[in-house]
Parts: sequence; structure tokens; C-alpha cells
Amino acid sequence: MPNTNNLVVEIGPGLGDLTEKLLEKRRVKAVEIDTDLCEILKEKFPNLDLICDDVLEIWQDSLVDEEYDLIANLPYYIATNIILKALKDKNAKNILVLIQKEVADKFSAKVGDKNYSSLAILASSVANVKKLFDIPPGAFVPAPKVTSSVILFEKFKDSYDEDFAKFLKIAFANPRKTLKKNLSVKYKNFNPEDFNLAKNIRPHQVDGSTFFQLFSKVR
Repeated sequence: MPNTNNLVVEIGPGLGDLTEKLLEKRRVKAVEIDTDLCEILKEKFPNLDLICDDVLEIWQDSLVDEEYDLIANLPYYIATNIILKALKDKNAKNILVLIQKEVADKFSAKVGDKNYSSLAILASSVANVKKLFDIPPGAFVPAPKVTSSVILFEKFKDSYDEDFAKFLKIAFANPRKTLKKNLSVKYKNFNPEDFNLAKNIRPHQVDGSTFFQLFSKVR
């Protein structure tokens, strides 16, 4: 995580093991959905700025009204949604999270990789994405059934374009089909050869900058 003076927002602090370390270094705002855990956190950290609520319900355009860095061990079932919200949030500047390895691989994939998708392109359009390391299941108690990864997003742009995100979703609607077949569902006259691309090129063979050029032309 870059050395900044930004507020740290921690989602799902649990019993506060990570929170305790963060409070030694930075200002921290924590968001916890579990009311029992909230009571424990209030007693353990009386000066902690704590929100007891569902982060997905309270998150509007920005989660907080100042620049912040997001640090969290994210529940796997909402990890993708949380990351996309933070990438869209203009006040979120850096995102350091522990998530399922499969999801981290999708966000950090490069063109040509088997798990290269719209997630990687969208993330790289606003941030430098670095998968830092993997963590085996045995490192946790109780042990999950999957390997975890720590991934860092260092944003260089405030937010991504919602229309670009929708365009990518169409382009990758069926990764086994050609780019032409996917995009022709909405863009009837789309022809990859008009953009010096092979007729049968597939979505995972097209890099992010080319996708943005295509989007700029057809929007």
C-alpha cells in the first residue's frame, strides 16, 4: 500500500485483529454488518469510527466524503462487487484486499490469459493492478476450501466509464464466441476487420487499449 495520509476504510473488521494494527498507523473508519461484532469492536476500540451497517446498502457514489484507502479481508461472495464499487468511487485512491485467488486472477489477468475478462480491462483502465501473493487455506482457522490472494489496486484515474463497462460486458458475453458475434448483438454492423483485427478474433485476444478504441468508435 502506498504511504499516504489518507483515511483507511476497513470493511468487515470482525474481531479487530487487523484494525488494531491499522490504528497504530492511520485514521480508520470501519464498516461492520454483524451487530454482535460491532458491540465487541466498540468495547475493544472506544475511539474507533465505526459504522454498523451493510456496506453495500450505505455505499452511494462515494463511501465516505474524503479521499481514502480501502483495506479489507473481503467475504468472497461480495468481493467482486466491493472492488468494482471502489474502482468507481472517486474518493477511493488505493485498494488492498484479500480475496479468493480465482477472483484476484481475473482482475490481474493479461491479454491472452485464459481468465482474461472484462474485469481485468475495467480495472486496468483506472488502476495499476498487482497481485502480491497467494495464501494457502491452511493459513486460516477455520481453513477455507480455496486459496486466497492479496491484490493491490493503485488508482491513477478517479473512476471508470459506466458505458464502457456495459460495452465490455457485451463483448465478453460469450468468451467462446468471436468478438464479432458478441458485439453484433447490439452493434449490428460491427466488423473487426474495420479496425485491423482478424475476422475471427475472440475477446480474450484483444487488449484493453484496443477495446477502448473500439468503444470510442461504436458508442
